[in-house]
Amino acid sequence: MSERIVVIGAGQMGNGIAHVCAASGFDVTMIDVFPDALAKGRATIEKNLARQVQKGTLTEADRAAALGRLKGAGELEAAKDAQVVIEAATENAELKFKLFADLDRIAPAGAILATNTSSISITQIAARTKRPEQVIGMHFMNPVPVMQLVEVIRGLATSDAVTARVVDLAKTLGKTPVEVNDFPGFVSNRVLMPMINEAVYCLMEGVGSAEAIDTVMKLGMNHPIGPLALADLIGLDTCVAILDVLHTGFGDPKYRACPLLRKYVAAGWLGRKSGRGFYSYQA
Repeated sequence: MSERIVVIGAGQMGNGIAHVCAASGFDVTMIDVFPDALAKGRATIEKNLARQVQKGTLTEADRAAALGRLKGAGELEAAKDAQVVIEAATENAELKFKLFADLDRIAPAGAILATNTSSISITQIAARTKRPEQVIGMHFMNPVPVMQLVEVIRGLATSDAVTARVVDLAKTLGKTPVEVNDFPGFVSNRVLMPMINEAVYCLMEGVGSAEAIDTVMKLGMNHPIGPLALADLIGLDTCVAILDVLHTGFGDPKYRACPLLRKYVAAGWLGRKSGRGFYSYQA
């Protein structure tokens, strides 16, 4: 493969992206400043690849080859030979701005700098670099190895050539790319987050229990998972962060995060990753 891919972040999105890149034949370096996160991310990839072998969707030889293509690193300097960088750090604008300023300095001049942000402006991120035409959004869905969609988001300056390369890359990863433009929340979260937020309001106002709300949406609207269970999967802190971006970006009160959602985040009830959200996930 021509592209050497670097993934920034070893969390649930980062390790999922690294997984599909390595399984698709790319040499991948997964970078995380926290050694424990890096080890946990690799362990997750190993477990998920083993599950694919058990299901018969991957051979043992392919699993071993994918793991052989995957390296870990603790410093951004490991991006110095990347052709494509995919940033999947926490959904925090200032953190992403700093990362892209640093990546612009470290990565080769021709490298594409992609972000997996779920809501933050690609144009604003690109403005922190001297190569805004090479900065693009590549928004994967969770869980990455399973979900087919990649939102490809053009910033104001993103070139046609970079967009075409990223669309081709997404297809090579076995995904379906959909091009959208750079507005808060893009398409996916501009539509999804108000639905999740309204479900939380229904819970807060006693319209129904979490189970009742989710069952209505699953059986009545043919959703595979209810909005509150989906919020737990995404992470309630991430939901609040995206709603805040929408609220700030559009200045419209309809995007104001429900007080109950903020209360859960303040309590550390973040969903599956913390063991409790709208549902309990304690073993």
